[in-house]
Amino acid sequence: MDEARWALLKASLDAQRQEIARIFTKIEERQAHLDDPVYLESLGYQLHNLYSAFEDLFKIVAEFFENRIAERAEYHRELLRRMKIPIETVRPALLSEESYRLLDNLRAFRHFFRHAYEAELDPKRVALVVEDALKLKNIYAQEIERFLGQLRP
Repeated sequence: MDEARWALLKASLDAQRQEIARIFTKIEERQAHLDDPVYLESLGYQLHNLYSAFEDLFKIVAEFFENRIAERAEYHRELLRRMKIPIETVRPALLSEESYRLLDNLRAFRHFFRHAYEAELDPKRVALVVEDALKLKNIYAQEIERFLGQLRP
């Protein structure tokens, strides 16, 4: 990969990482208030946004390497799955198995949150999703750095 393309990819990923960090800050601020329905809904919304921000990061990688996934019923699951597999002569894997599992749980929560119009959020379930999100916070940046290090020209 030439220097200019690598710089573009790095800048795009860095910008998305800043957005992810901003959302993590909001999650951390709200997590202590799971007993308050307003905070609980806000936390659910931020968890929804967190997965969406990660998915936008995955789209940057997929589009950069022309690793497109057709819009279809399994699009979100397939995009995430694709990020844990290396593509020989194209790109290394972006995610470890652990990050993939944590993100898949977050993806499932986002799906529930988007489609559960009549359901109430369960504070215990939201707490588990927050716990997974915070585990992810501790490892995803290192994985992106590893990914970029393998691509550096």
